[in-house]
Amino acid sequence: MNTPKADGFAMPAEFAPHHGTVMIFPERPGSWGRVPSAAQAAFTQIAARLSQCEQVYMLVSDCTRDIARAMLPPEVRLLPIPTDDAWARDTAPTFIRNADGEIRGISWKFNAWGGEFDGLYTDYAQDDAAAEAVCAALDVPCYDARPFVLEGGAIHSDGEGTILVTEACLLSGGRNPQMTKDEISAYLREFLGAEKVVWIPHGIYNDETNEHIDNIAAFTAPGEIVLAWCDDPADPQYEMSRADFDVLSRETDARGRQFRITKLPVPHKPVCVTEAECGDYDFAEGEDTREPGERLAASYVNFYIGNDCVLVPQFSGEYAEDDSRAIKILSGCFPSREIVPIPARCILLGGGNIHCITQQIPAAAAEMQKMH
Repeated sequence: MNTPKADGFAMPAEFAPHHGTVMIFPERPGSWGRVPSAAQAAFTQIAARLSQCEQVYMLVSDCTRDIARAMLPPEVRLLPIPTDDAWARDTAPTFIRNADGEIRGISWKFNAWGGEFDGLYTDYAQDDAAAEAVCAALDVPCYDARPFVLEGGAIHSDGEGTILVTEACLLSGGRNPQMTKDEISAYLREFLGAEKVVWIPHGIYNDETNEHIDNIAAFTAPGEIVLAWCDDPADPQYEMSRADFDVLSRETDARGRQFRITKLPVPHKPVCVTEAECGDYDFAEGEDTREPGERLAASYVNFYIGNDCVLVPQFSGEYAEDDSRAIKILSGCFPSREIVPIPARCILLGGGNIHCITQQIPAAAAEMQKMH
């Protein structure tokens, strides 16, 4: 099999039409607590809304199959595929499409965000096997991109030849340290069918994924980007977001367009883990742990674009005004979609947010014709 680019395949934008979304029902006690019911309810709310406009596939284990079936709408299709955690963005396939509307998947090497260098857990064999298993279940051909280490949260595509990434993540010591920046760019272009990789320096402060792109910046349309922003000079995010803005202001996309950048402020003060929340976790040996007062990587950029909606994290309580502002800003970015607020603190406590737990499957040719 050639590379996807040689075969005529490329990664569509998330805002392009979907066939569906892949999710994983949460159960890992080191991410979701000894009793993961709050996270399961949040995942269910997201799956239920998405199932109104596209097919949702939920990966389940032997332990979660019955509870997932009881909680989820009947339209959600369960896939009996075991995983180590619930980050479908990073462990499900990256889906690509060709000009004829055929769909294929990509299985990257997954090493729990850093392997022996700085990975978050030591046993990730099921996660690493999940992408190929999903492709098999959906009868979709799969490219094996190994030994290249990558997660879906580390890339954003505009669907027109541009891929957006962060240096902090892709150049981290636990990913592909044997490769140069130019070599990584070339590999991404071949596997994602792209013409240009735009690198920004930083993600969100204290993001344990080594600062994934999907928490700091996202394409909302060709040539248009939302960027997480901070106006407090005492906050580490202040300089990080400005450095990203400076790069994006100078860069152009694969078609030579200047980026139109919308600033999407992070919560006005850090969102931190409480002592009570810390007491709920049950960490496995070798798993990254949390401490009371630890800052979480809260960002409204970690939204997910469905066919007729945008699901936006909300942190509530003292962050209610921040929540409302994010909804208003994103309403302007997506005038034709319903902006759906999702209470997401319990997802953030796991280490990510709505975008991290969802992975889009592009619409195939027949579905595209129906949508038009």
